[in-house]
Amino acid sequence: MLWTMIASAVGGVLLLAGVPKVRDREGLLRVVRGYRILPAPLERFVAATLPSVEIALGVALIAGFAGRVAAAVAAVLFAGFCAGLTVNLLQGRRELDCGCFAFGQENDAPRIGWFHALRAAVLTVVAGALAATAYGPPPPGEHVLAVAAVLVVLAAVVAAVQLRSIVHLGRRPVDEHLSKASIELRVASAISRY
Repeated sequence: MLWTMIASAVGGVLLLAGVPKVRDREGLLRVVRGYRILPAPLERFVAATLPSVEIALGVALIAGFAGRVAAAVAAVLFAGFCAGLTVNLLQGRRELDCGCFAFGQENDAPRIGWFHALRAAVLTVVAGALAATAYGPPPPGEHVLAVAAVLVVLAAVVAAVQLRSIVHLGRRPVDEHLSKASIELRVASAISRY
């Protein structure tokens, strides 16, 4: 059951990464070009096929179809992501959109960091371990339970990330903005008196 949960988690990550890319092919092409690793003809091919590959691998890992093969392909994919991130970080190119789960707008100032490369490396190792481990399919009840548990955890993580973008615990951005505006108003008022 543990291996099924791990496979489902890796599959869930791939689905979370692949689905937003289907909706924004131009954004994905912009991200792939930004890494400056692939020759120009391959950039368009990767941008066109990557979402489908991620979604197919995610479904295969969650459903348990060809688990070891899907895990091996996922390990190669994550290794490629890790290599692309690492090469750009070593070159000092941090102003890139990671392209991991969604894309920023053209006017955004995205940044990659070593966290992104480390995350890809960890996923490479986990997917590689799945591919190397001889685990059989669990009974259907255990499989459903394992997948449901992982999907609940992934949904909680997605909800927390979305909530974090709205709620800033310990900070009051509106109050900070109003304080600055109040100070600027007082300064402007004092200057206008003279």
